[in-house]
Amino acid sequence: MTMVSCGSGHFYNDEEHTSCPFCGVALDLGATRPLAGSSGDVRSVADGRTRAVGTGAPVALDRDPGATRHVWAKRMGGVDPVVGWLVCVEGPERGRDYRLHTERNFIGRAPTMDVAISGDATVSRENHAVVSFNPKRQTFRLAPGDSRGLVYLNDEEVTLAVELNPYDRIEIGESTLLFVPFCGESFSWPVEAKP
Repeated sequence: MTMVSCGSGHFYNDEEHTSCPFCGVALDLGATRPLAGSSGDVRSVADGRTRAVGTGAPVALDRDPGATRHVWAKRMGGVDPVVGWLVCVEGPERGRDYRLHTERNFIGRAPTMDVAISGDATVSRENHAVVSFNPKRQTFRLAPGDSRGLVYLNDEEVTLAVELNPYDRIEIGESTLLFVPFCGESFSWPVEAKP
């Protein structure tokens, strides 16, 4: 784990965040994850991925030809683009945004989660809930995870996967997240044809 200073006295893990999570909401649309050909030197990180030094963008595929590849990232030419966001509107990380990508986004407190709500000790460490994006149907769904904690959608307990609508409120632990879609009826990322 590499800790970097943001210049305002905060230290954060640059492998998990593209900018300082303590300085406020930061939207970095350039932080997509290229598969190859990124500029700058490349170094290995602990989880087997590689990262272009100075870019902060993790490379989605490692050099192992037997590694599992993300099918939609592969079809997009190596990038798993943003499809929406969760924005914390209440709770310890109020004002922070979390990027959503295609297929399943696991929510938890651990830094390995796709949506890591590390400041809320009432959120389960792993798999408290899941937000999925179906790129074939251009739909989002919320499902409970395999943790003990409950998840609520617009004040209703979620026991099975339910469809998400723009600006739905998701309660998890002491945090309330607002769902903001990017992809849907008005926009979708063009996907290369299957090989």
